[in-house]
Amino acid sequence: MLSPFPGMNPYLESPELWPEVHSRLIVAIADAVAPHIRPKYRVAIEKRVYQMTDENTSVLVGIPDVVVGRNLATEKAQTNIAVASPPAKPVTVTVPIPEEVREGYLEVREVGTGEVVTVIEVLSPKNKRSGEGRNAYESKRQQVLSTSSHLVEIDLLRRGQRMPIFSDNIQASYRILVSRSDRRPQAELYPFELQEPIPAFPLPLRRQDTEPVVDLQALVNGVYDRAGLDLAIDYTREPVPPLSEVDAVWVNELLQQQGLR
Repeated sequence: MLSPFPGMNPYLESPELWPEVHSRLIVAIADAVAPHIRPKYRVAIEKRVYQMTDENTSVLVGIPDVVVGRNLATEKAQTNIAVASPPAKPVTVTVPIPEEVREGYLEVREVGTGEVVTVIEVLSPKNKRSGEGRNAYESKRQQVLSTSSHLVEIDLLRRGQRMPIFSDNIQASYRILVSRSDRRPQAELYPFELQEPIPAFPLPLRRQDTEPVVDLQALVNGVYDRAGLDLAIDYTREPVPPLSEVDAVWVNELLQQQGLR
């Protein structure tokens, strides 16, 4: 089933759905690009691994609020043996357990040399808020920007702090950044809003190569359809994170027109 939205579907940003959307979209991009760049290049799916103990996102282990005890008064009466006063009742607390986070990204590699020509990143919520997730991603981002590899950075999340660019006075809900190594510090930014289609963009390769165009809209729609996400979304509810007032009115009218509200 097709997504009811002409561009990005804001319901896909839900914390319950986004991990699956992210994983499927990474694979979809790789599968779409690979036939157009072989045999000179191949697309590898890589993983970035780091530890998190964030209070809001890590797995926490609770100490059960259960005290195993005995009836001390009865036992004392039965045995005539003095017993100590019962200890103070413990307070239930939680302790953070480091969570191993694995984030997928793509590398376009030159066959033969193994050189990484282009890195493709799809941002996750952890990348856009302070903490280990953002630190790990920013470190990788700076590393790529200091090399001869191109960087494609896809941000389909409204919530969180945007990745830094100079003189950033561009207001947009979503962004695609294409940073070509031979044009830095300049880069190509594709900003777009909820009501607009997701822009297509050329995948940067070597200068002499024909660059395939990545139709991200079609890929997102394909993920939505193949994953059966229409069955997982209740369109009578508001999306998470919440929409702006203008977007909320537009979404309500759009969904009503399609009989989803």
